[in-house]
Amino acid sequence: MTILIIEDEAITAMAMQETLEAAGHSVLAVARTYEQVQDVLQKQLPDLAIVDIHLSRSTTDGITIAREITTHYLIPIVYLTAHSEPQAYQATKDTNPAAYLLKPFDPTELVTQIEAAYERFQQGRVRRPDSELPLMLPVVKGYRKIDPGRILYVMAAGAHANVYVHDQEKPYFTSISLGRLEQYLTTPNFYRLSRSLLINLDYLERLEQHHLYMATHAKPLDISEAKRQELLRQMTVVRTK
Repeated sequence: MTILIIEDEAITAMAMQETLEAAGHSVLAVARTYEQVQDVLQKQLPDLAIVDIHLSRSTTDGITIAREITTHYLIPIVYLTAHSEPQAYQATKDTNPAAYLLKPFDPTELVTQIEAAYERFQQGRVRRPDSELPLMLPVVKGYRKIDPGRILYVMAAGAHANVYVHDQEKPYFTSISLGRLEQYLTTPNFYRLSRSLLINLDYLERLEQHHLYMATHAKPLDISEAKRQELLRQMTVVRTK
């Protein structure tokens, strides 16, 4: 699991990083301010964020930072606090925290709590009732409503993405990245074939040695032999022998 630590106490942050890495997890970064958090998220998204509620060295408190994260990204939040504070807990409700941890933390509890929190988040994400609702994607002029079920595939275009839709030749160019868009396409039919390509398996019509064809889209997509074999493992294949 890749984890972002948002903590302005260096000793606490270092202890958490050492504990998490010893347990086999990767710490994406340690951020101490809202600006540092923004810089990290623009480059890569973590699987989970640990956020200290009180950030004395930041002009923005941890709850506000967490609220900004959960508004724009599907990332579970685990709060860290030095005291059991009912008012603080009440203030965090709208960010749907996955867990709370008290400082000083117990190393075993830290690892157990974040792993359990991430598992609960993943299970809840699969069951999200809004995952089948239309998406409002940022395009050149405002927003465009798109039914996820009509998406053929999404191809990265640098820090942005092109969304190809059923029965439409030209893609929608959206100003968000493929990685960020993927967070909203959570049903099992969407499959990340490579760093730059996400396909809807429901529309996969034909698979050849170096190409795959999506329904209603005449232009084939290039595919390596390794990716072809990987894709075949996702489906039931009728063998000739």
